[in-house]
Amino acid sequence: MKIANVEAVPLRMPFDFSGKSRDASGGGWPALDFCLVKVTTDTGIIGWGDAFAYHCREAVVGAVEHMIKPAVIGQDAGDIAGLSYRLQQKLHLFGRYGITLFAVSGLDIALWDIAGKAAGLPLARLFGGTTDRTLPAYSSLFFLRDRELVTADVRRSLDEGYRHIKLHEIAEPEVGAAREAAGDDVPIMVDVNCPWTPEQAKRMAMALDQFDLHWLEEPVFPPEDFASLARIRGETGVPIAAGENWCTAYQFAQAIDAGAIDYAQPSVTKVGGITEFRKVATLAEAAGIQVMPHSPYFGPGFLATLQMAAASPNPGLVERFYITPEASLYGDWINPVGGAFRVPDGPGLGLDPDPDVIKEYRVG
Repeated sequence: MKIANVEAVPLRMPFDFSGKSRDASGGGWPALDFCLVKVTTDTGIIGWGDAFAYHCREAVVGAVEHMIKPAVIGQDAGDIAGLSYRLQQKLHLFGRYGITLFAVSGLDIALWDIAGKAAGLPLARLFGGTTDRTLPAYSSLFFLRDRELVTADVRRSLDEGYRHIKLHEIAEPEVGAAREAAGDDVPIMVDVNCPWTPEQAKRMAMALDQFDLHWLEEPVFPPEDFASLARIRGETGVPIAAGENWCTAYQFAQAIDAGAIDYAQPSVTKVGGITEFRKVATLAEAAGIQVMPHSPYFGPGFLATLQMAAASPNPGLVERFYITPEASLYGDWINPVGGAFRVPDGPGLGLDPDPDVIKEYRVG
């Protein structure tokens, strides 16, 4: 079974957050960008992948079309690990991180979708797991910077069945508002997206510790400063989560060796796809570190995350970006029920994206 074609499928989809509509032309984050990767084999099987594309869609599409596609046409679609290795080696001059690995990730996910379809199994079962389970979800709130909006979204999340809440806030008042709204028994996580120097991060970790954080996520810039993460973790006692900005299992191995994290957060659309994600999961399990996948996505990368979590003996929590996209590629499967996700049991990723949604939101 050979790779006959690779196509980047760019989408741009408006969304709302905090329960209200907004002017998408008013600046900030106007829409969700997708770079779906459609791979067709010479036997007619089609696989769908997902290359990270938020704020970088055009560059990722270019990488898929001009760097990945020419290198893999005619190659064995089942040689997934080999293709991953050879692509990383061939393209390392352009960086084994960032845009290059986003494109590799999209191809890899699509090839695993094909592998599952060829076997007639959902990936969870192909990897030795089951789709006969639900996966606990957490509500990952938007960047709000407003106490009232934080309070409202926390309460709304709890009403919808979530029992874990993550904030994207960087100040005490908003985190305090979330803790007050949630009460003492609901775990609260805070993702600050790499804003601080190590000393600033240490001070803020100690200040936020009063709110009993389940974890503090990516407190340091640059995100690969493993030594500083380890020092903050050791000196403050605040659990540290990180990994959405790390690519390949090598960076996770370095972080684990440094003692930098309590929770590993590989992102399947960034890390190198399912192939690298599984390596990270093995490293983390051997080190006694819980995987908490980074998955604020609504395309094939989200389904890939569900399938891999369902194949894990200890799946952790699955992230649901707490926004409302204008449409869904997968119907209601993107929404948890009673605070937990169902796992689609079709072959491969479990579902194919809705062609009508692709047609409506395709750009470029």
